Amino acid sequence: MKKYLSLFFTTLLFSSLSAQDCSDLFFSEYVEGPANNNGLEIYNPSTNTFDLSAYSVNRYGNGSSSGPDTWPLSGSIGPGQTVSIGNGQTDSVWVTSYWSVPVDTVFYNACNLHGSGIYPTPFYFNGDDAITLEKDGGIIDIIGKVGEDPGAAWTDDASAGFTDANGGTWWTKRQTLVRKPTVKKGVTMNPIVFNPTLEWDSLPDATYSGLGSHNCDCFSSNSFSQIKNTSFVVYPNPANIGDNIIINTYDKIKQVYISDFLGRSSISVPSSGYKAVINSSNLNTGSYIIQIELEKGSSIEHKIIIN
Repeated sequence: MKKYLSLFFTTLLFSSLSAQDCSDLFFSEYVEGPANNNGLEIYNPSTNTFDLSAYSVNRYGNGSSSGPDTWPLSGSIGPGQTVSIGNGQTDSVWVTSYWSVPVDTVFYNACNLHGSGIYPTPFYFNGDDAITLEKDGGIIDIIGKVGEDPGAAWTDDASAGFTDANGGTWWTKRQTLVRKPTVKKGVTMNPIVFNPTLEWDSLPDATYSGLGSHNCDCFSSNSFSQIKNTSFVVYPNPANIGDNIIINTYDKIKQVYISDFLGRSSISVPSSGYKAVINSSNLNTGSYIIQIELEKGSSIEHKIIIN
């Protein structure tokens, strides 16, 4: 009996620790806009810098509960900072019987990282797809309900379990959702029903101006004024020869250098502001170190892999 009680309380302790306020990343904005203008913003509410290689974004389409489309992350995110990722389709694509149209320029420029633009990726979601943020294979936040197809979208209609069965107002289709400032952690358990009005504010369709920052009650307005951290995202990583590897940073980039683990084949990569692009066609398969020098004087090192 003591053994089972001990296991019970250990489980309770672990659950409470894993769900503490302001302790891990969560989704802070959701965009399901016209055509393929779909994007997600991830926010760091803590005072720690996180290695993004432990995290992924996943789409469970049309009520599925397994086999999601997955987008692994790479880089790091500092306290109070965000990473906004959007669909990267920049040209029209013929799909069986219709043209899949590109995202618009305003939306593309509002995101600091982009998916491949080749279906499927998680960023081809629509209003009936559940989206998860996962860390080391465990769910740390959910938009929607995994395993449920709500119809066209989840809604504000409690009488239909927040599905659109009774014609409620769409919340997860043709809307921008912003996490309420009072939300301090993600949803780690698949909800019995997904009521989007509890934790999200709804903005009009095609609203992208809020991407790139988030207000949260985890900190006062001046909490980050004295924190000097640098967030950066690298994708894809691992990459295939021929891929363009994108580096986005929170602070302006001065220069990026690439070398192998023996310090050979050092290549200088030009940058433009907060972004640099590595053309992997010039590299062989293997592991490399990138050194990102910032205009403010600090530098970052990160490992990339070329397959």
